[in-house]
Amino acid sequence: MENKQELRTWLDDFKLNHPLVIAGPCSAETEDQVLKIAHELKDSDATVLRAGIWKPRTRPGNFEGVGALGLKWLETAKKETGMLTTTEVANKNHVELALKHDVDILWIGARTTVSPFIVQEIADALEGTDKIVLIKNPVNPDLPLWLGAFERFYTAGITKLGAIHRGFSTYEKTRYRNNPNWQIPIELQNRYPDLPLICDPSHIAGRRDIIFDICQTALDLNFDGLMVETHYDPDNAWSDAKQQITPTTLIQMMEDLKIRKETDTEVDFKNALNTLRTQIDVVDHQLIEMMGKRMKISDKIGSLKKEKNVAILQTKRWNEILGKMILEGEENNLSEEFVLKIFKAIHQESINHQKKIINS
Repeated sequence: MENKQELRTWLDDFKLNHPLVIAGPCSAETEDQVLKIAHELKDSDATVLRAGIWKPRTRPGNFEGVGALGLKWLETAKKETGMLTTTEVANKNHVELALKHDVDILWIGARTTVSPFIVQEIADALEGTDKIVLIKNPVNPDLPLWLGAFERFYTAGITKLGAIHRGFSTYEKTRYRNNPNWQIPIELQNRYPDLPLICDPSHIAGRRDIIFDICQTALDLNFDGLMVETHYDPDNAWSDAKQQITPTTLIQMMEDLKIRKETDTEVDFKNALNTLRTQIDVVDHQLIEMMGKRMKISDKIGSLKKEKNVAILQTKRWNEILGKMILEGEENNLSEEFVLKIFKAIHQESINHQKKIINS
C-alpha cells in the first residue's frame, strides 16, 4: 500500500468533529427492530448503522441471521434516517447482494480474514467499485495475515480501507471475550499511520460493563472510531445479548468519553504524549501478566522439585539463562546492566515462590 494517504481520504470526507461511530444491533432480527434502533441513533454521534445480516456462528443450531431480507430493512432505515449502512460480507454472493441494496460500507469478519482465498474472492468481487471496506483482525494474533488482507484489497483497486480491532481469541481465561493485545493494532498503526483504525469494544469485552473502559483506551491510543453494538432491548437480543448496550447508553458514553481535539501545537504535544503513555500502560500491563504466568510455571517447577527432593538453585541453568538474556537484550538495545538487574529480580522472586512450596 504505497500511497497511504488515500486510505484516510474517505474518513476525512465525513468532516466529523468527533471519532467515527458505527452503531446498531449485533443481528438484524425484524424490520421493526432495525428501524426502531436506527431512529433512536439518528440524533446521536453514530453516523453509520451496523447490523449483521449473515451471522457466522461457532456452532450450528444458533441463530445465523435473517439473510438477504435484512438488507431491505437497512435500505429502509437509510432512507428514513439518513444514516449510512454497513454489514459483514463473507463471500462473493454477499457482496453482490450488499451492492444491490446500496450498503455503504462492507466489513470483513475475523473468521473471513484468516482465509486468503475468501479475502481474494471478495476483493475480486469489489474490483471497480468505490466501496469502503473495513477489515477486522483475524481470530488469532497474526499481524502479517491481517496486513495481507489489506494488500489484497488494495491490489484490487480498493483504496477506501480501514481496520477494525476486535480482539484476539485465546485459550486462556481473561476478563475479555477476546484479548485486546493492544500492541498488535499499535504496530499496525505504526506501519500505516494513514490507515483509519476503528475499535470494536463489544467483541473485545463480551460484556457491557467494561465497554466504556475499552473505548477510552482506544481513543487514548489515537483510534479513529468505534463500532459499538446497540439494541433497544439488549437482554433479549437474539445474539450476543451480554455485550450490547442501549442507544441511550451509547449517547451518554460518547458524552463521558475524553476525546482529544487538535487545536494547536501545545495540544498536539499533549495528545502525542498521552498516546505514547497509553502505549506504555498497555505494555506494562502485558509485562505484569507475563510475570504472573512465569511465576505459575515456577510454582510447578517447585512442586516437581519437592516431589523429587531436588535443590531449588540450579546454578548451571541460571547462568545459561543470564547469558542468553544478555545477548537478546543487546539485540533489543538493552544494556547488560539493565538485563542483569531485571533477571536477578525475576530469579529471586522465582526462588521465593519455589521455597514457599518446598517448605509448605
